[in-house]
Amino acid sequence: MDLYQAIQDLYAEKEKLERVIVSLEELQRTAGAVPVLSRGGKRRGRKSMDAAERREVSERMKKYWASRRQEPEKKPPGH
Repeated sequence: MDLYQAIQDLYAEKEKLERVIVSLEELQRTAGAVPVLSRGGKRRGRKSMDAAERREVSERMKKYWASRRQEPEKKPPGH
């Protein structure tokens, strides 16, 4: 194989690679616009509570704040 033919083959391969790169970049751009589907795993954010759970939390917090009001206020000196 002569040098001229080797260069021609490399140029052809380079053009083919450039076409593949352009097509992959186009796929990447269009794929970025598609919304990602959820995995169906854990939900994000707060969990919702039913009435019984809200009542439990309410009672627990009422006890908590009542105990906080009963204790004398303890602040560090200088505050």
